[in-house]
Amino acid sequence: MQTFNLNAEVRSTTGKKCAKQLRKNESVPAVIYGGAENINLSISAKELTKAVCSPNVYIVEIAAGGKNYSTVIKEVQFHPVTDNIIHVDFLQLTDHDITVALPVSLNGQAEGVKLGGKLLQGARKLRVHGDPRKLPNVIDVDVTSLGMGKSIMVGDVDFKEFKVVEPKSMVIASVKATRAARSAEAEANKK
Repeated sequence: MQTFNLNAEVRSTTGKKCAKQLRKNESVPAVIYGGAENINLSISAKELTKAVCSPNVYIVEIAAGGKNYSTVIKEVQFHPVTDNIIHVDFLQLTDHDITVALPVSLNGQAEGVKLGGKLLQGARKLRVHGDPRKLPNVIDVDVTSLGMGKSIMVGDVDFKEFKVVEPKSMVIASVKATRAARSAEAEANKK
């Protein structure tokens, strides 16, 4: 996975009043958990938005209080009206495997598409479990052998570096027959 560097300030005060004041100063309250103790932080909203509003999943290196922490973003809370980030939870990386959602990339041109079908992507992200330092940036799925009316499910793909924790029946990609392809097939059958 790619890394993303953030600078933060350790905060000693917590609560609604402190969080409201941080947001007013264009900072976001955050917490790092999963280590020996929880660390409360304040991070610039502008810098944090670059890491959060991205299709990629990053290992976030946070520099705070003279120490560096390797983390991943576990949860982000948004304001219901303005969509501003109001709080972020970071999970500190240890020797344990983690579960994260990685983006899916479909590679190749499906056989069904060459025959007039339409390629549909069923899953934009898949939750995977594995060593965070060995996880890829994206999950590549080859669709070149996908025929008309066929689909690729989670149970059809296997990865060595990580385990997909989605249901095996979840559709990753499929090729749907379009009206034009069905009418062309009907015309061919009439002859």
